[in-house]
Amino acid sequence: MLVALNALQAELDGPLTREQAVTLLPMLGFPIDGSEEKDGTTVLDVDITANRGDMMSARGVARDLAAKLGVALKPLPVAPLAEGTPERTIRLDSPACAIYATAVLSVKPGATPDAARAFLATVGATAKGLPAVDASNELLHRYGHPTHAFDADKLKGAITVRHAKVGESLATLDGVERKLSGEDLVIADESGPIALAGLMGGEATKVTEATTRVLLESAYFDPRTVRLMARRHGLHTDASARFGRGADPAMATGARDLLAARLQAWCGAKVEAAWTIGAIPTAPAPVGVCEAMVARMAGEMVSVAEIASLLQRLGCRTETKGDHVFAVPPTWRHDLTISEDLAEEVLRLRGYDRLPESLPPVQSEPEPLSLDYLKRQRLARRLANLGFHQTVTYGFVSPEMDAIFSKDSEGRALGNPLGVEYSLMRGSLLPSLAAAAKHNQRNGAREVRLFEVSPVYASSPSGPVATGRLGLVWSGIRGGEDPLTPSRAVHPLDAIAVAEDLGGSSEVHDLGDGLFGLEMDLATLPAPEARVIPAFRAFSRFPAVSRDLSLLVNGGLGYGALETALRAVLPPECCDLRCVDIYRGKGLEAGQQAWLVRLTFQADRTLTSEEVEGWVKRALVAAEALGAKLRG
Repeated sequence: MLVALNALQAELDGPLTREQAVTLLPMLGFPIDGSEEKDGTTVLDVDITANRGDMMSARGVARDLAAKLGVALKPLPVAPLAEGTPERTIRLDSPACAIYATAVLSVKPGATPDAARAFLATVGATAKGLPAVDASNELLHRYGHPTHAFDADKLKGAITVRHAKVGESLATLDGVERKLSGEDLVIADESGPIALAGLMGGEATKVTEATTRVLLESAYFDPRTVRLMARRHGLHTDASARFGRGADPAMATGARDLLAARLQAWCGAKVEAAWTIGAIPTAPAPVGVCEAMVARMAGEMVSVAEIASLLQRLGCRTETKGDHVFAVPPTWRHDLTISEDLAEEVLRLRGYDRLPESLPPVQSEPEPLSLDYLKRQRLARRLANLGFHQTVTYGFVSPEMDAIFSKDSEGRALGNPLGVEYSLMRGSLLPSLAAAAKHNQRNGAREVRLFEVSPVYASSPSGPVATGRLGLVWSGIRGGEDPLTPSRAVHPLDAIAVAEDLGGSSEVHDLGDGLFGLEMDLATLPAPEARVIPAFRAFSRFPAVSRDLSLLVNGGLGYGALETALRAVLPPECCDLRCVDIYRGKGLEAGQQAWLVRLTFQADRTLTSEEVEGWVKRALVAAEALGAKLRG
């Protein structure tokens, strides 16, 4: 956003140099993207964040600078109009418009003053030569509140702020005939819509050089409604940028009065009537922030007195209770809704350069992995072991692809899609998986095995509802790599076998071209078993000692029984016990086998020959009790 330095200086009740502006604004979180001189005036290109609609004017930028510098803003140069009997009926039929301030003025031909033309030029706007239009634009860039002027003699009957009716249309000031929907908020008279609320006025009621009476509009429109309208019509204006981010509802009457004063000064306009419909929305509940939260974020203690003082500089009304400060944000700060917001504002005004340079301690215990994540991980690993390749496809599909497996697309359509082929939130994984598989087939893949673990979406009265799904597709020729594995085409039973291997079941879909697919809800698949994390045992620095027992055993004795019997009599120092060789051959009686059992001992000390031999004798006694005997 372009802002002139002299406009900032005009708003502050104190000095402001160029060096201060270019230094402090980045410190406040608003980088300077560029600077240039226009007709002797320094113009700064300030990068405004999306949540700070209040900064989209010279006064808004000056307000943050004033809070940082600890100086006051000059009062608005506005004389309130005397409100009286309405000149015509105005109705607010939608909660998306809370307040509507208006006035009717008779105007004479006049010219836009050179100072206003120069100001508009510095912010990248062009004066139109119509005082009502130029004054509205000048006020928007100087004070941040959009206004509009209608030719009052072209209006018919009562004015209503309402949602458009099906079939209505409006030719806007850019010359485009726009078809309206029931979600569009319009300003309408008895002839129909005359403006898109918060976006642009209509061609039929615009102010021209022949206009002798104007009706001024200054209102507050719901930000979400304006954003959706701008996106729906592809119409992004200076007004929609400000209403869409949240204008100041308390500024509605003030902006009207400022606009009327401009027209009185510029072209001798006379106020015939002024009135306001609606009221400023109720102030939000106070938001509390405590010393401990600010200290945790700042790295040092910040007193409640300093917290309250800094929030008051931003325009908050504060009350201190113990170690808490409760603040009611000003009407222009819609972004201050939670405690963390207030704490961040305190740090921002104190200066990020005051944060201590220290690394945070890392002493927390690792959190266990969620069961949902472990399930998805287990499924992915198992399918990878079965030869499938995991893929990630777009979560948006075309209506044609979606209709193959989903019957109801209501509530899943995107308002501003990348294209028709990505206009729906998918209701199934199979269409996009099938498209990926067929792409591989066309490129000569002999066998295609793909799977995806992702959410799909179902329609509901409250909006799309996500459900985790597993989808897989399989096609091509199996086997044939060697003479022992004959080749054959993939069969639906192959996919069913995979589903059963994973612990579920599903209908197999024939997707054409020898491609088969299935899809399962993750909730229907078995949960992963609890992970067993063995306790760590430190490695001994002392050498291990091994002894071998060559045993003759009868064929009916199982190794498991022998191992259990040996471990029962061996001490903890026996760290390993295994059969390392089996002999069946000459020199043995029928049914006999010779097992070579190796015993390994280790401890946190040096073992003696006497104790090792004693443990070996115990093992031999236990083996003999099972019918084994030492081989000669």
